[in-house]
Amino acid sequence: MKTPLKTRRITLGVIACLLGLPTLVCAASPPMPKDMPKYGADKPLPVPEIAKKTLDNGLVVWVLPRSGGNPKIDLVLAVRGGKAADPADRPGMSDLLASLLVEGTPSRSSARIAEDLQALGASLAANAGNDGITVKASGLSSGAEPLTLLLADAARNANFPVGEIELAKGNALQALKAAEAEPDYQAARALDEVVYGDHPYARTRPTEASIGATDRAGLVAAHKARFRPDRALLVIGGRVDAERGFALAQKAFGDWKGVGEATPDVPAALLDRPIQRVFIERAGSVQSAVRLGRPAFAAGNGDEIASAIANSVLGGDFSSRLSQVLREEKGYTYGAYSGFGTNRAGGGFSAEADVRNEVTGDAVGEFRKQMQMLVDAPIDATELSRAKRATAGAYLFRNQLQGAVVSSLANGWLLGRPSGYLGEFVGRTDKVTAAEVHAIARKYFDPAKLSIVVVGDKSISTQLEPFGEFSPKVK
Repeated sequence: MKTPLKTRRITLGVIACLLGLPTLVCAASPPMPKDMPKYGADKPLPVPEIAKKTLDNGLVVWVLPRSGGNPKIDLVLAVRGGKAADPADRPGMSDLLASLLVEGTPSRSSARIAEDLQALGASLAANAGNDGITVKASGLSSGAEPLTLLLADAARNANFPVGEIELAKGNALQALKAAEAEPDYQAARALDEVVYGDHPYARTRPTEASIGATDRAGLVAAHKARFRPDRALLVIGGRVDAERGFALAQKAFGDWKGVGEATPDVPAALLDRPIQRVFIERAGSVQSAVRLGRPAFAAGNGDEIASAIANSVLGGDFSSRLSQVLREEKGYTYGAYSGFGTNRAGGGFSAEADVRNEVTGDAVGEFRKQMQMLVDAPIDATELSRAKRATAGAYLFRNQLQGAVVSSLANGWLLGRPSGYLGEFVGRTDKVTAAEVHAIARKYFDPAKLSIVVVGDKSISTQLEPFGEFSPKVK
């Protein structure tokens, strides 16, 4: 349903400590002097003016000129059609497709691509998301033209060598086996199925069968349907002015043409899904993976900004209620988190923790209690202020580097967000009221409307009885 929460939440805790946000739990932080001045106002993200142009073939080009800083250039090509566009019998195929984009074209072998990148002192990589695939390049601005041409060659002309496909499939199978042994992965997969049902967003993870069924013909067909200029965006940022950026785009992509039918858009996900209780047995597990979740909104929804603040209060960082109670006060877990995952055509809310076996039932109860408290009563001004600062500070920190800004713009475009969203986010968080946070809590945090997924040893099953009848699989 979203990118892994654990890594993201740990990162937010580190960010909070580095930013010196008030009341956050930072290891070994000394008490602050009583006469410390107040924190200054959060500044909006200083996004440079974006020069925009659409080439004759339909490719949208955004250029972010930058006169100072390192003499670098960052490029991201984003194309619509990601994991949710994969065939039903080959979930996760987009991961293989993305990884193979940099493994050979008719004019460059995998080794040649690596050599060309080394000569330029540059990097090139591709990644698949639920709604699209991004191809990113970064290097010195002095090598802007050859780097842009190299990115274009890989993205437009990938020929998926059979030997590279077999190697990628072998690596994918090993990674899958390792992941499936982890309760966190099992719980996340089950929660996706609970939240999205038979929607494509529920089947974005590969299976052994889907990896085995992926072949060159399928990869070539998917590449042809998705990699086309009329469904793509190129973002260029760095030591390059608008005129130069547009010239680079024209030279590398101007003769690019789409062939055949494009990948159709993903249908909207349902907001009304049955509430489920799922217990997946993992014999011998010393911890239980606890997940609560429900469908939520797609990217661009009016609830998006207020939900970021509400989530910061509940479980979005180390000073949140879930972390303070389940980790600090109760000692049930190393970390308890929550988050909204948004896609172009749907989204979901989830809360999670990995807890000791003996406190599994108590942890589920505490999750529900903390959510109910937010449903029942508005937060006070102090908690609202802290949540705003934490949310804005983390956002600014994540987007402080040129490459991050370029990537954020490209990923936002895939989600359907306007380019101005990036620069407006901090200012919009400051306008969120306690009443709006309360409305989000009533709408999405009601524990009676959340499904529960638990992965753990059979011995903990009796602790779950107070929360209803649990099934061994998603219905």
